[in-house]
Amino acid sequence: MFLKPIKIGNVNISNNIFLAPMAGITDLPFRIICKKMGAGLVYTEMVSSKGIFYNDIGTNKLMDISKDERPIAIQIFGSEPDIMGQIAKKVSEISDIIDINMGCPAPKVVKNMDGSRLMQNPELIYDIVKEVVKNSNVPVTVKIRKGWDDNHVNAVEVAKVIEKAGASAITVHGRTREQFYSGKADWNIIKSVKESVNIPVIGNGDITSGEKAKEMFEETGCDAIMIGRASNGNPWIFKEIISFLETGEVIKRPDIKEIKSMILEHLDMSVEYKGERTGILEMRKHIGGYVKGLENASILRNKINQIENLEELKKVINNI
Repeated sequence: MFLKPIKIGNVNISNNIFLAPMAGITDLPFRIICKKMGAGLVYTEMVSSKGIFYNDIGTNKLMDISKDERPIAIQIFGSEPDIMGQIAKKVSEISDIIDINMGCPAPKVVKNMDGSRLMQNPELIYDIVKEVVKNSNVPVTVKIRKGWDDNHVNAVEVAKVIEKAGASAITVHGRTREQFYSGKADWNIIKSVKESVNIPVIGNGDITSGEKAKEMFEETGCDAIMIGRASNGNPWIFKEIISFLETGEVIKRPDIKEIKSMILEHLDMSVEYKGERTGILEMRKHIGGYVKGLENASILRNKINQIENLEELKKVINNI
């Protein structure tokens, strides 16, 4: 049976189906919703170590945590071992797990030598992970990619370095930085990493259904899976995957009534947490995901993107 509890370091997690960290998506309201849908572990948006170091208000806001979402991992990024170590002390006081981002392909992150750019420097990776582990009171995990490009596929080498530095688990996204999110994820590299280390390996990339989740487990032997883009506008995917792994049956996708109810619940949470204007603005990308595939979805998205009043927005949603 692929669905099972998992332990990362000293943290017991109810199941091995995780929500991936996604910038602009995995904020507190969305994490709570995914937790309700069955996600075993949720991750914050990636948080800048320098932003924490300089006590930036916006950065600190990304680390707001609710008791309803534990256990939770706070994902940090940076490339200076000493700063990452200092930040680990602070973050480990509030988080259950610290995850280090070494996979983000965004140009603004990569140009600062952070994210997936670190895949080009295994020695620096070792120093960063070692410092974070040394200064953290909670388990430390790392998220990597297949490599920088097809000519520099080094996930196995990097995974061994990460394990040697003391990390408690590794997540592998089966794409290179050059691919960003295009093309097909290479699950063979996840299998290779799993066979090369003794700590838990979390598979990530192209898991869009219960069937795909089962295939990932079968093909890679990974210990857990991580769902990213497929959860945007579809938090039900966790429920779907768990049900399929338990029973082999595909549950029905939510009907329009359930979709509207979820949008309204999510909207209320967002507005309560961020205030009406910011809550509405930041819900636009979520609502776009929820209505994807519905009749006249593009017209509906355009309409929603013009609204800044809560009651007006609720009226439009109720009339979908």
